[in-house]
Parts: sequence; C-alpha cells; structure tokens
Amino acid sequence: MRMEMTGHMRLEQRMKLAPHMIQSMEILQLPILALQERIEQELNSNPLLELEEPEASDDTVVEASDSDDEALAEKDLVVSADDRNVEDFERLDRMDMDLGEHIDQSGPMRSRSQDNDTNSKLQAIQNTAAPPQSLYQYLIGQWHLVDAEEPVKIAGETIIDYIDHRGYLTVCLEQLVTKEQTAFTLEDLETALALVQELEPAGVGARDIKECLLIQIAQSPDDMGIEAELVSKHMQLLLENRLPDIAKKMQCSMEEVNHAIEGLRKLDTSPGLQISQTPSFPITPDVLVSATDEGEYRVQLVDHNLPSLRLNSQYAAMAKDSTISETTKKFLRTNMRSAQWIIDAIEQRKNTLLRVTESIVQHQTEFFDLGPLHLKPLPMAKVADDVGVHVATVSRAVAGKHMQCAWGVLPLRKFFSGGKEDASGKEHSWEAIRGQLQKIIDNEDKAKPLNDDQIREKLSQAGFSDIARRTVAKYRGLLNIPTARFRKRFDA
Repeated sequence: MRMEMTGHMRLEQRMKLAPHMIQSMEILQLPILALQERIEQELNSNPLLELEEPEASDDTVVEASDSDDEALAEKDLVVSADDRNVEDFERLDRMDMDLGEHIDQSGPMRSRSQDNDTNSKLQAIQNTAAPPQSLYQYLIGQWHLVDAEEPVKIAGETIIDYIDHRGYLTVCLEQLVTKEQTAFTLEDLETALALVQELEPAGVGARDIKECLLIQIAQSPDDMGIEAELVSKHMQLLLENRLPDIAKKMQCSMEEVNHAIEGLRKLDTSPGLQISQTPSFPITPDVLVSATDEGEYRVQLVDHNLPSLRLNSQYAAMAKDSTISETTKKFLRTNMRSAQWIIDAIEQRKNTLLRVTESIVQHQTEFFDLGPLHLKPLPMAKVADDVGVHVATVSRAVAGKHMQCAWGVLPLRKFFSGGKEDASGKEHSWEAIRGQLQKIIDNEDKAKPLNDDQIREKLSQAGFSDIARRTVAKYRGLLNIPTARFRKRFDA
C-alpha cells in the first residue's frame, strides 16, 4: 500500500456571510427593548462608541441679574478700609449668605468621592426589584406559626415540598411514608394535610379540583350548602353540563342550580397562582400607524428611546496618529470598525422596518379602515418584492415586533396569513374568518347554541363561503370555544 501527500488546485464558489452582515441580521431581528439592551452592551465593551449628546440651543437667554452676579463673582476681591470698596464688602456678605444656605440644605460636608459612591450604591439598591415570593416560601412562613406536635410539623413541611405552583399536592400521602424515614407516620401526614389546607390562599393543598372547590366552600363566610352538594355529589354531571338532571336529583329548581353555578364561578381552581404569578413583560410597539386628515395612514418608528451613537473623535484621531504604536492602532481600528458596523446596522434596521410596515399598511388598508374582519391574505413574498429584499429579511424584520394602531397593539406577524377566496373572487384571511366565527358565537342564543354545521351556514351568509365543517371545528378549538352542548344555558 503506497501512501503519499500531493497538492491539488480546485476552483469553486461559496457563499459566506461577512461578520458585519451577520451582525446586521441580528440587529434587524431585535425588538426595541432588546435593541436598547444590545446598545448598552456595545457601549460598555467598545471604547470608540459613545452617545451623541443633544446639541445645546443657541437661543439660551441669560437674565441680566444672573450675568451681573457672575461677572461680579469673577472680579478680583480687594478689601481695604476706605469707602471705595463697599462693593467688595457686599460681595463678601453675599458669598457668606449663599454658602450658609448651601451648607444648611446639603447637610454635613463630605468628600465628593465618598458622597457619589454612597449615592450610586444607594440608588442601585433602591432601584433593584425585590425577588418575587414563591408559593413554597409563603406557605412555609405560615406553617412555622402553626401550633402542632413535632412529627406533624415535619410532615407538614414534607407536604409543602410537594405542592406545585397551582397549589395542588402532587403525590399520594402513602408515597411519603417509606422505611427510611421514621420522623412521622401516615396519621401524622393526614393531620398535617388538614392543617395545610387551612392555610392561605384558600384551596391550597388539594389533590384535585373537586377537593379544591370543597375547601374554598368550607372556608367561605357565605352559606354555600347547595354549592357544596353540587360539587360533592354531582360533579360529573356538572362537567357534562347536564343541569336538568342535576336539578331533578337535587329536587330543586333550575334557578337555584344556576345561582349555585354562579357562586362556583367565583372560586379559584388554581389558588397557588395568586402567589406564584408569572411575571408579565410589557409590550413596547416598534412602529406607530396613525390616520392623517387626508384619510391616509402615516407610519412612524417608535425609536425616541434609542440613543444616538457616534464614534469617539479623540480615539478616531489616535488611530491615524503616526506616533501611536502599531498594537494600539490595531486595537483602535478593530473597535472603530465594530462601532461603525453597529451604527450602520441600526440605521439599516430603521429603514427596513419602516419600508416593510409601509408596505403592510398599503396592502391592508381595509383592515385599518374597517377592522379585523377585513384582514386580507398577505404572503411575505409580496412585501419582499415591494421592499426589494429577500423573504427571510422580511421575516426577521417583523419577528417579535408590534404595531400600535387604532385597533390596538398588534404583532406584525398578524398581518401575514393565508386565506381563502370566495365565489365572487374576494379574498378572506384565516384571521378574518376566525374573527367572524367568534362574532357569530357571541351573538348566538345561548339557550339554543349553534352546532358546527349551523356556524358554517352563518359564515356562508356573512360572505365566507365554502368553509368546511372540520375547518369550523378546528378554529373553534383554537379559540377555546366549547361545543354547542357545553355552551347551552338552561333558564329557570
């Protein structure tokens, strides 16, 4: 077997993305809040990048008294015994009064560095949000105040360990009794569970929805006897919405059953979420669409909170200085190039997002005029052709971004959806079809709710023809609308 090394030449073409192109795509995809955070990171890491301060106005008016006082303070102080220096003595008195007022207002004098240090640390502490309290911490804090024997106390802490974020106990008590542990018994666990279920929020420690509702009913100050019987004896019929059967079995009227159901609606089936709530993050729109007096729509970028960036002139001059070492020059040029890239990427993001939104407004004019039911199908390829970019660029431009208009704050991706063409040739987007379906459900007679076939006929009458029944069922499920059987209401 012969082994040798040889050289070969091969000519080929490859597509490679330059670093600044990758950075430009990343910047384009960022929503406004994430872009602000990215700019802060670049400002902290790149010394050649700095904020562009707003220029001072040339129309600043200085009052005569202020200018006179400033000129007077800059004059040389001459103190003599004759009457010709009365003005200087008045300056001394004024300075003494001003200094005294300043000391009285500012408190004891400290060194500047220490004062700034303390204030910055104190301000950081005050602006730091307190960590949210978990449901476990909330329950343990209450459990430590419960008066019980030591085995029961240990058993209660073990039970609290297995309560999930919704407030439900996720294990059977028998599973907590093992041969390895001897600190408590099954009886101690049952006693501890009864005590845990008395803690706040009401309903915590339940093992299912039925027990959760019964705990809340027992702790309610109101008389909920019918509600308790309804949950304890007829829960399955209630879930199946068989209210007449419930009224017959309970030997009461439909009015009493409906009143009991209204009382049950006030109870919480996930009591733990009252404490361990998931933090909600604000939605900041990236573009604003407003109507003009001429009946047209104007698109504006919501970028007033974005800082203006520029290159540091002093470091830029150092990069061209022949007396600077080559290592320093290389460092400065690398950071200068990186700073210029991000400035150009932010500017390109603004232009692309503005042009994409203007194209959306042009194609969806009926939506802005008449509302969500008039949203048209709009493929991204059509907007990409208008703007003159690739479809992937449009997808990145609208990713995670929102528009504020007369119909609320909406995600930009909402305007891109497929649709269906009716017999007259008019196109309807799937969003518009879902909106019409929701409108039909809202206006139906709840005593005789519409089934999917009847909803399909209503959609056809509203101009959305040739909609399949399975499509109606699919969209009804996406909108979390139950079937007609569970939407039916029984009057007294």
